[in-house]
Amino acid sequence: MKYIVLITNMDAQIEQQWLAVLQKRLHNEKILLPDQITAVQAQQIDIAIVANPDPKVVARFPNLIWIQSLWVGVEKLITTLPLDKIKLVKLNDPHLTQTMAEAVLAWTLYLQRNMPEYTLQQAQKKWQPIPYKSPQETRVSILGAGTLSMAAVNILNRHGYPVCCWSRSAKKLTSGHHFTGKSGLQSMLRKTDILINLLPLTPTTHHLIDDNLLKNLPKGSRFINFSRAAVVDTKALLALLDESHIAHAVLDVFDQEPLPVTSKIWQHSNITVLPHISGPTDINSAAGIVAENIKNYRATNIIPDAVDSEQGY
Repeated sequence: MKYIVLITNMDAQIEQQWLAVLQKRLHNEKILLPDQITAVQAQQIDIAIVANPDPKVVARFPNLIWIQSLWVGVEKLITTLPLDKIKLVKLNDPHLTQTMAEAVLAWTLYLQRNMPEYTLQQAQKKWQPIPYKSPQETRVSILGAGTLSMAAVNILNRHGYPVCCWSRSAKKLTSGHHFTGKSGLQSMLRKTDILINLLPLTPTTHHLIDDNLLKNLPKGSRFINFSRAAVVDTKALLALLDESHIAHAVLDVFDQEPLPVTSKIWQHSNITVLPHISGPTDINSAAGIVAENIKNYRATNIIPDAVDSEQGY
């Protein structure tokens, strides 16, 4: 029986739940926490399952061949782990992809049907219908053209929204109108009513959504961020919200989480705050994906598709 180490910064109770579910799926492996592993055993371990691990703990296992992340976002791992020696595999779970697509649809409807405005009107005891704008008249653009973005494009298309997406490099896509490059991005933004960010956080996307980018959007457009906070220049976004150039923003990710109670974002009338819930990981579904990755590796000695540390995803 081989040993696998589970390294997380989770609450102890949640960590035990993961441990139990993973162990149930991997009968021929022994899943252990770092403090359960001797120095001799640590030398023998070739796979780690991680969730925001302490790099110092990971370093205790010098013969790791690959690391399976329990999350989709891996930007912190890329900057803290020796990926020149170890392969990193992120979670690629169809269940999570569907959950994110549902969130994109739900909050796009929220903005299209003027729910933030009606919430403010209720607080003011104001009875004033807002002219209806149909999905077919609402231009939605998505930053990103990966698995999550394509699922979002498909679900929005099925509900009548004309959808465009953008990525740095050209891709052959079967749905949605695709833009690429700087000029393509500007062209797409000028025809956008709701902009949705699903880009991974990499050195090239850090603060990509800045003042210059956002000003390409028509006045009164709306913004949804379901990616990472650092892809957005928050100060620039807040300034454009204050000026009403951006009418409303739905934010699910923040530079500091939980969002500090002192943050002015909480009180901003043109921001909807979500507690990082757009794409929650389902423990049973994720454990199944992780278990299959490990079983396949044991059978074939082939590591699942790993993250490109230079591209950041």
